[in-house]
Amino acid sequence: MTTHPLFTAPIVPMTRQNARLALSLLALCTLGLSLSASAQQSAFTIFDPPGSVETIPNSMNRSGAITGYYFDANFLVHSFLRSPDGTLTTIDFPGGYSTDAASLNPAGTITGSYRDANFLGHGFVRSPDGVWTSFDAVGSVDTEPVSINPAGEIAGTYYDANDVGHGFLRDPDGAITSFDVPDSNGGTLVTGISPSGEIIGYYADNDEALQPQLGFLRSPDGAYTTFVAPPGEGCSSCRVDVLSTTPSAINATGEIIGSFYRNDAETVYGFVREPDRNITILNAPCPGGSIFPNSINAAGVITGIHYACGGAHGFVRDSGGTITTFDPPRSTRTMPTSINDAGAITGWFTYAHGGEHGFLRSPD
Repeated sequence: MTTHPLFTAPIVPMTRQNARLALSLLALCTLGLSLSASAQQSAFTIFDPPGSVETIPNSMNRSGAITGYYFDANFLVHSFLRSPDGTLTTIDFPGGYSTDAASLNPAGTITGSYRDANFLGHGFVRSPDGVWTSFDAVGSVDTEPVSINPAGEIAGTYYDANDVGHGFLRDPDGAITSFDVPDSNGGTLVTGISPSGEIIGYYADNDEALQPQLGFLRSPDGAYTTFVAPPGEGCSSCRVDVLSTTPSAINATGEIIGSFYRNDAETVYGFVREPDRNITILNAPCPGGSIFPNSINAAGVITGIHYACGGAHGFVRDSGGTITTFDPPRSTRTMPTSINDAGAITGWFTYAHGGEHGFLRSPD
């Protein structure tokens, strides 16, 4: 059976893989709902597609186009495209029961998954001119793309009839290659692809006594590098086994970000893995907090969420390592999901009365 990270950022998506990721923090964090004390230096634009009761942006390209999904009043799921001028367009796979747009590239090509009338999951590609293509990996009963790069290569995870996850790469011409990390015996799950075709994700090694989850990097030629975060730095009192290393994004220079936790199970840390394999640990800005980097741009600027300082807040970490907390006005929970090369950030947030709304944060 495929395992999932025990603690990771709660993104509230519709795909099976991401829905599993969303469950993990409930046992770890008891959250206050106060607003951030940090000064809000950037302008925020709040948006919701017409008819939306919950809006979840997933991805933004370098020109500022945003895609994601939303729930309507009947709790049906639709995807949307927000153009750089702010125009919102609903995009649903023809005949699909629900559509979850996961990623778009600089050309505006979108990938994601949709459910058919039998609620089976399939991958899709939507061209910039609106042409849809459905696809599935061989042996898949549920295909879940997560990322598309500028070349049009798509990476993701598919699940077989035994509910075991496997990685896949779809070429621009439509050819699909499936893969598993050699040491994986509990499932291989993909979280991103770089412009040069490097794929990241995590896998379970159930042969080890602790059954850890490890990160992996798959090169374009199919070679694998596996890694875990440093075990005991800055934690003299805790045991030093790392139980879960979960990469979340990779940029054009090969920097990988993600989160991990040790077997004290008290704090989730972030990490940055450089192309030379050196790993830097990221700590939440307040003592005892947990931090989840979600997206990194070409300049190495990172965004994500931290559970510290009295609540759940967005953050941006500049290339020099300085972390700035931010929240849209009146937010009680802020979830950044994507940063583009201009430094603009999108994601969703919640008001005190509930309901998720999309936001766009302009650069400082």
